[in-house]
Amino acid sequence: MAENLAYKASTGCWAYKDDVINVAKYGYLYNWETAKTVCPSGWHLPTDAEWSTLTTYLGGEDVAGGKLKSTSTWTSPNTGATNETGFTALPGGYRSPKGLFRDVGDDGYWWSSTEYDTSTAWYRSVDSDSNVDRYYSSEADGFSVRCVKNN
Repeated sequence: MAENLAYKASTGCWAYKDDVINVAKYGYLYNWETAKTVCPSGWHLPTDAEWSTLTTYLGGEDVAGGKLKSTSTWTSPNTGATNETGFTALPGGYRSPKGLFRDVGDDGYWWSSTEYDTSTAWYRSVDSDSNVDRYYSSEADGFSVRCVKNN
């Protein structure tokens, strides 16, 4: 998928700053439970291993972000951005469990389908440098979703 998912789920789904005008650009932010269910038929939320395969293929976490990032929209400096993959990663920010929105313009966050423990799951973030970082976070956070076509 070449853009963040913009499917409006009935629960666990938010427009950045609760403003639907942001959906056209950044898609929706989803909590983890909802993220696991919103990909269309024939597509799935990528696993942590699939994200790792992608970043390894692109040369590692230190350079993969540049190859994934849009060449515009990011806060300067948009270091290393080439978008040579066509992924067009955008800095859609995130929503905290308390309902606070942060980091639009600076960072993008995408869920994996892999749980870390009973209340956290793995995700990837891309920042204004060329990094792709791997972390786990509360399943109540709101992150973007990219779907992968099933084999």
